Amino acid sequence: MIGAADATPGSDATAFVERFRAAWTNPTLDGHEQLWAHDVVLSQPLMGRVVGHAACRQAFASLFRLIPDLHATVHRWGGDDAELFIEITLAGSFGGRPISWQATDRFLLRDGLIAQRRSYFDSAPLVLAMLRRPRGWPRLLRSGFRPRLGA
Repeated sequence: MIGAADATPGSDATAFVERFRAAWTNPTLDGHEQLWAHDVVLSQPLMGRVVGHAACRQAFASLFRLIPDLHATVHRWGGDDAELFIEITLAGSFGGRPISWQATDRFLLRDGLIAQRRSYFDSAPLVLAMLRRPRGWPRLLRSGFRPRLGA
């Protein structure tokens, strides 16, 4: 994996990683939506497969209601203008305590936008942490986020 300093300046991949980093530093729905191609497909543990702007926006809205202070730190990335991988740590709070997990996202880009994203992480520790925090369960119910186990 390489970092932005090692990448070809001016490449779509470098520009995308910087936009991705900015979108996750202070996340908003609009900021994330600007990364997506019109027919975007997002897949990740607990959220399953989500297709198109409206469905992706709804999924992210639920996630941000569940963990309002969710943000990500980009550690390293590698790839090219068509396919790249980004290693991140997502962090926020749930049930009044910090929560974080590491993920690697694989992106297929088209014209500098996400055509497909597959996120890889072990969801078991995240689910267990949330189950051990009953104080956060009402927020889970209100958020509209419905974890899909085995997805």
